[in-house]
Amino acid sequence: MSMFDKNTSKEARESLEFAEDQRETEWVHPSFALQLFHGHVDWGLIHPFPEQSAEDKQLGDEYVARLKDFLVKNLDPDEVDRTGIIPEKVYHGLAQLGAFAIKVPKEYGGLGMSQVNYNRAIHLVASYCGSTAVLLSAHQSIGVPQPLKLFGTEAQKKKYLPMFGKGTVSAFALTEPSVGSDPRNMTTTATPTEDGTHFLLNGDKLWCTNGLIAGVIVVMAVTPPKMVKGKERKQITAFIVEMDTPGIEKVHRCQFLGLHGIQNGLLRFKDVKVPRENIIGAEGDGLRLALTTLNTGRLTLPAASVGICKWCLHVVREWSTQRVQWGSPIGEHEAIGLKLGYIAGHTFAMDALTWLCSHMGDDKKKDIRLEAAMAKYFCTHHAWRIADETLQIRGGQGYENAESLRARGMEPWPVERVLRDCRINIIIEGTSEIMHLFIAREALDPHLSKALPLLSGKTPLNEKFRTLGRLAAHYAVWYPKLYLPSTQAFGDLHPQLQGHMHYCQRASKRLARLMFHQMAKHQQRLASKQSILNRIVDVGVELFAVAATCAYADHLVKSGGNKENALELADLYCRSARQYISRQFSDSRANHDAASLKVAKKVMAKEYAWLEDDIIV
Repeated sequence: MSMFDKNTSKEARESLEFAEDQRETEWVHPSFALQLFHGHVDWGLIHPFPEQSAEDKQLGDEYVARLKDFLVKNLDPDEVDRTGIIPEKVYHGLAQLGAFAIKVPKEYGGLGMSQVNYNRAIHLVASYCGSTAVLLSAHQSIGVPQPLKLFGTEAQKKKYLPMFGKGTVSAFALTEPSVGSDPRNMTTTATPTEDGTHFLLNGDKLWCTNGLIAGVIVVMAVTPPKMVKGKERKQITAFIVEMDTPGIEKVHRCQFLGLHGIQNGLLRFKDVKVPRENIIGAEGDGLRLALTTLNTGRLTLPAASVGICKWCLHVVREWSTQRVQWGSPIGEHEAIGLKLGYIAGHTFAMDALTWLCSHMGDDKKKDIRLEAAMAKYFCTHHAWRIADETLQIRGGQGYENAESLRARGMEPWPVERVLRDCRINIIIEGTSEIMHLFIAREALDPHLSKALPLLSGKTPLNEKFRTLGRLAAHYAVWYPKLYLPSTQAFGDLHPQLQGHMHYCQRASKRLARLMFHQMAKHQQRLASKQSILNRIVDVGVELFAVAATCAYADHLVKSGGNKENALELADLYCRSARQYISRQFSDSRANHDAASLKVAKKVMAKEYAWLEDDIIV
């Protein structure tokens, strides 16, 4: 299936078709987020809000308590930031805690914990030390354990999974110096030996987190092409590679704005001999494996982000009370008060999305490819903004590092470190721009799959007419429903939240109309209209967050305890989201996109080069 018009370049078309061939095409299980884009709020999928069993919660409580105690006693995050080293005693201690095998099944020497408990652990660590959180998550979310659990053979699992319970670290090698989001241009090769029992790996892999300390990694490489439907197709295959294999060179340790303790680098492979039995999944299924692994792997980023934001909320609450200017605490000044409201309301929404999606990750009866991507995009975006607002509220002491603050007797909150560390989250595991494209493609799938014969030049004319008939029959029923008043009931949802969910239903129908209208208007050109797609996606993401927030607040209030005021947080976030959604709908009709794009072309053509005068470059 192709979404792309005749003006798309040959290279771009081939890259997009390659990615299209690797995506999941079936929707075997229901997706709450997918239905939002098509005018339906399937409330029963998220309400009542899922919760841990008492047994699973107790396991998580006990593990998180041990992990917290160990980190506070043995790890100084500011020292890690300063030296760029996570101490050996921390690695050993984490290994003894089973922290490198949290989700590895018990029969393979792991802790066998749920996605929820794993995310609780990452949430905790991220609130304390970003480098250590990345060490653990890069290893378990996208490193060897996750793809092995999903696609590994029994022999592979028995050989490698027990290693992680003993403290072996893993990594994932996909990106190359000249290849980022377009894997079709991958140049690392895996060439079969003459007897066919091994492959020889050759090439460079960049930004391989944990790659410099890993014992075993997953490497994506190009294997010999195959003929698919009469066309030669590039094959990308996933290999398990043991890092003590001859021919592997650790060329360079990369240094970054933040996360100074991560062991991220450039790896070079020169005739590295890898047994055929080390292929994960099937030959040529590497990219599909990576995309499927990321569906669950992305769930750690929302957990890490909300851990960061809760820490930020603590800092701004303390500081806004302590710091007095012009006769009153700064939190009582409206400018700061509005920031506090934003931080609290959006942290609550992030919390709702994180735990809803974490439970979905454990529930194998829901398709979470959209939910995971939307949670990743929403939470990382707002975590960066919240960290920035936290620094602004702290003022000069936010910009000053913890060591300097401590030396002069001030509260050494490391806000500037947290800001630096969390910036990468809106880049890794899919940039926000790639997340927009991914979410848009999946959201459009029900429409595109129905129109498939019309989009293909090989479809006979009579089949195109039959397809037109089927489309007309479908949309003659579906489209008018988008204008009918909503009669959906939201069960026993708290009365203060009912209005927000009724708005969510109305806005979902409006979103479905907007998406359909834009498809009808632009047809195959829609793929290049990223400003349109971005607004569609942003509305869908906010509606998902609104629904999750309402379900979560309702759950907390009914659970008792001291969280009855969760309704206030939910209400604040939903009011903000509704305002933002209205703005996106408005901008879809009237905007200055054309003027911006015109200027952008002139920037690239150096027509504004005079604006760069009098600088040093």
